[in-house]
Amino acid sequence: MAKDYLFEIGTEEMPAHVVPRSVKQLADRTRKFLKENGLKFKDIKTFSTPRRLTILVEDLAEKQDDIDEVKKGPAKKIAQDKDGYWTKAAQGFARGQGMTTDDIYFEELKGTEYAYVHVQKEGKKASDILLGMSDIVKAMTFPTKMRWDSNDFEFVRPIHWLVSLFGNDVIPVKILDITAGRKTEGHRFLGDSVVLANADDYEDALKDQYVIADAEERKDMIVNQMNELVKQNNWEIKPDRDLLEEVTYLVEYPTVFAGSFDKKYLNIPDEVLITSMKDNQRYFEVYDENGKLINHFIAVRNGNKDYLDNVISGNEKVLVARLDDAQFFYDEDRKYPLSHFVDRLKNVSFHDKIGSMAEKMQRVRMIGDYLAKRWNLPESVITDFDRASELYKFDLVTQMVGEFAELQGVMGMHYARLAGENEDVAVAIKEHYMPTTAEGELPTTTVGSLLSIADKIDTIVTFFGAGMIPTSSNDPYALRRYAYGIVRILLNEKWSLPFNEVLPEIIKMLNGVTPAKLPKGDADQEIADFIRDRVKQYLQKNKFKYDIIDAVLASSQQDPSQILAAANVLQLHHDDDEFKPVVESLTRIDNILKKAKFKGGIEVDESLFDDNSEKELYVGVQNLQDIEDLADLYQGFVQLQPVIDQYFDTNMIMAKDENVKNNRLAQLSVVSELADRLGDLSKLVIK
Repeated sequence: MAKDYLFEIGTEEMPAHVVPRSVKQLADRTRKFLKENGLKFKDIKTFSTPRRLTILVEDLAEKQDDIDEVKKGPAKKIAQDKDGYWTKAAQGFARGQGMTTDDIYFEELKGTEYAYVHVQKEGKKASDILLGMSDIVKAMTFPTKMRWDSNDFEFVRPIHWLVSLFGNDVIPVKILDITAGRKTEGHRFLGDSVVLANADDYEDALKDQYVIADAEERKDMIVNQMNELVKQNNWEIKPDRDLLEEVTYLVEYPTVFAGSFDKKYLNIPDEVLITSMKDNQRYFEVYDENGKLINHFIAVRNGNKDYLDNVISGNEKVLVARLDDAQFFYDEDRKYPLSHFVDRLKNVSFHDKIGSMAEKMQRVRMIGDYLAKRWNLPESVITDFDRASELYKFDLVTQMVGEFAELQGVMGMHYARLAGENEDVAVAIKEHYMPTTAEGELPTTTVGSLLSIADKIDTIVTFFGAGMIPTSSNDPYALRRYAYGIVRILLNEKWSLPFNEVLPEIIKMLNGVTPAKLPKGDADQEIADFIRDRVKQYLQKNKFKYDIIDAVLASSQQDPSQILAAANVLQLHHDDDEFKPVVESLTRIDNILKKAKFKGGIEVDESLFDDNSEKELYVGVQNLQDIEDLADLYQGFVQLQPVIDQYFDTNMIMAKDENVKNNRLAQLSVVSELADRLGDLSKLVIK
C-alpha cells in the first residue's frame, strides 16, 4: 500500500531568492535518494515560504520490492581453481549479492558450467529508509551558510522544527537535537502551532493558521489582489516578474495594499522614484492610464487586513524619508556644472593597478575615435562621441549616485539633459553600461553603441595588461560579460571588427599615453581569442547546430560579423541537396593540401595548365575572388562544385613534374583560402 510522505524543515526567515532554489534542491535530492533505495513513488510536490522548505512525496511505497531471482556469475573454471577452492572472482560474486560461497551452485549453459546464486531478500521498510532524510538535509548546499549554538552543522538559516509524516506515522528523522514529529508552525504573528494527524492535512491545516504553503497559490493571490486594486482606481502597473517572485517568497499570507506620497516628489526623475520604491522597499510603482508615473505605490503585507491603515501609514513614512533624501541629493547635484564633477574624476580610481577614471576616459576617447574612422561613421556621430567620452563617468561622483549606485549612467543622462547637452550625448552616457546583463538591452543610439564598445575594450585590454585575466572558474571583474556585450553590439550594428588586426593597433596607439600597463607579446591575440570565444556563446544561445559552430570557429576568421554570416549561410543550406557534394569537394581539397604539406606562397601559372578543366577551375575561382557576401560565395561554390569534381577526374594532382604538381596545389590552395571564409568544413556532419 502506498501513502504520502511529508517532510518539512522549519527555519528562521530565509532570504527570498534562496527559497525556491532550496526547495527544488530538497526535492531533487529526495527524488534521487528514493530511486537509489528502490522506493517507488508517483511524484514529489513542493511547498515553501520564508520559514519552511517542504516536500510531499505522493503515493510512496511502504517498502522496497522483495527480491527473488537467480543471479548468474563466472564460469566454473574461473570460480574454482584446479584444487576446487573458491577463487576471488567467486568470492566477489557472492559478496556482491549479499551472500557467501556456500550459496553458490553450478548449472550448465550451452555446454559450460556457470556459478549461480538464488537471491531471496525481503524489501526494506520505507519507515527505515526514510530515516536517511537527515543525510539529505546535511548534504544541501547554499550560497551562504550559518552555524548556531556550538554545532559544526551549517544550514542556510537555523532549523527550529522538523515534520516527518508517512501517512499517519511519524518518521523520527533527527538533525542535531531536533527530532521530527507531527507539529508544524503557523504564521509568526497570526497563527499557532498545528499538530498534523496525517501528511495530507498539511496545506489545509496551515491555511487555518494564515500560511499559504503553495508558492504558486500565494503568487496568484498577489496578482489577483493587485489587479482588483488597479481596476478600482483606474491605474496601470508594469509587469515585473522578478519583484513579484521576490515578494511571493517574502510572505506567508499576502495582503496587497496601496499607499501614496506627496506629488512634489514627482519632479525627481522617474528612475529615482522607482528605485526608492522597488529596489529599496519592494513596492510596485503605479502609472495613470497614459503611462505616466503617479504618486501611488502598491505593496504586499505579510498578514491579513487587520490594522491595515497603520501598515499603510508606516510604509508611507518610510518611503517619504527616502524620497526626502533623494530630493536633497538631486537639488545639491544640480548646483554644480558638469565640469565640476569631471574634474573630480582625476582623483577617482578606476583600479589601483590601472589608474584613474579620468585616464580611462582619455583612453576610451582614443579607442572610439579610431573605431569611428574605421567604420566611416558620420562626423556628427564622432562629435557627439567625443563630447560623451569627456563626460560619461561624471555622475559617479554625484551625491545621487553615491546614495543610489544602481542609477549610475541614468543620473548622468538626466543631469546632462538639464545641462543642455545634445540628446545623443546624454543618452550615450546611460547606454555605455549596456548590456548590463548577458542578454540585457543593447544601446539604441550609434553614439551609445560606440561608447559602450570603446569602454569595454579599454576595460578588457587594461585588465589583461595588469594580469587580471579570468580563469575557468573565476571572473571577478565580469570581463566575459563585457566581451559578450561587445560581440552583441557589433552584430546588432553590423560593424566589422577583426580583433587580430584591431587590437595590436589599439594597444600600440595607447602605449605611452597612459600609465596603465598594456598587454605585451602575444597577449593581443589572447584577448582576440577571449572575445572571439564569446561568439561561440552567441551562436549557442541562438540555436545554431553544434557542427556549424565548430566549423565557423575553426576558421582563421576573427571578425564576429563574418563568423555569424558564415554560420547563417551554413545553417540555411545545411539540409539542401547540393550541400553534401559541395562540402565533400571542398573538404577533399583541404585533405590533399594537408597530406601534401603544402605551405603556399606559389602563384598559379596558367602556362603550366595541361587540361581544359584546369582553365575552367581557374576562371571559376577568379570569379569568386571579389565576392564579399558569404551567401553569394556559397552559391558560387555550388556552381563551382561540378568543375572541381571534373578537375579531380581529369588531373593527377601529385604529378611527377614538380612544377606542375606545385601549380595544381597552388590552384587548390586558392580555393581552400576562399572556403576558409565559411569555416573548417571538415567539421560539418553531413548525411
